[in-house]
Amino acid sequence: MIQAKRLDGSPFEWKGETQGLWLDVQDVTPGELALLQAAFPINKLALEDTLEKGHWSRAEQYPEHTFITIRSLATPADPDDFTERLSIFMYPQAILTLSTHGTQALSTVWGLTGREHINTPQEIMYELLDHTADTFFTLADALELRVEALEERVFKHQRQNPVSDVFDLKHLISHARRLATDAREAAALLGRHATGTAADLVRYRDAQDSFTRASNHLDGLRDYLTGLLDLHLNLQSQRMNEVMRTLTAVSVIFLPLTFLAGVWGMNFQHMPELPWNYGYAMAWASFALIGGLLAYYFKRRGWW
Repeated sequence: MIQAKRLDGSPFEWKGETQGLWLDVQDVTPGELALLQAAFPINKLALEDTLEKGHWSRAEQYPEHTFITIRSLATPADPDDFTERLSIFMYPQAILTLSTHGTQALSTVWGLTGREHINTPQEIMYELLDHTADTFFTLADALELRVEALEERVFKHQRQNPVSDVFDLKHLISHARRLATDAREAAALLGRHATGTAADLVRYRDAQDSFTRASNHLDGLRDYLTGLLDLHLNLQSQRMNEVMRTLTAVSVIFLPLTFLAGVWGMNFQHMPELPWNYGYAMAWASFALIGGLLAYYFKRRGWW
């Protein structure tokens, strides 16, 4: 599907024009690709990168045009492993974008073209990069909410095991960070090698800085998850120590009682306590007294 818009923001039906326009092509067909190649000089290597599925983010200044392909997560507000990719071909008086089903940044900037001083290919390129960087900040905010929920589970619901959720979230953060880092490197290459005015190059460096800050934010979340996992393991170890301390205290209480029961249970003929009428009561009193004193002592020391 090909949709066209002039740089002043007015849509029109494209019939091969190559000046003063923005062409957006989604899920390109062989016929549409042939029309594009007939109208625009498209570098072969850039086209191969665009059509290759799963290609990483990269940028290059070719003799025919400036090129960048950039990947980001498809649903940053509800993040998962699915990604979206946008390829941008920038000419002196035109810009061409190719994607599978469009991207969030593309949808936003498409509606802004012609307004807010977005009326040149360089400005459109910058806005696409900047709004793509914004999706990583949206992603970081969503992941931060998940991290806070895990933190609450660790402190308030210690019987629940969050380890698998922590590792799933770390995997997702690492995936997102890799995408943000690749996008940052692509924006850096664009800022070093792309043609344009000094103001244009400053914009590309600003986009690079946005990707850098998003990547750093994701790094911070990953490190925080590592610390949260260590804290969970320490809390579990502390809880196990408390359980073992309680069991040890109970064992110590019953140890003298077991000793006395063993002594009075021996089958010797001459044991003074056995024929005594109050021997049974004395045994139970001894058990209660010793057990009570030990329990009181452990309670005062905080071992129980």
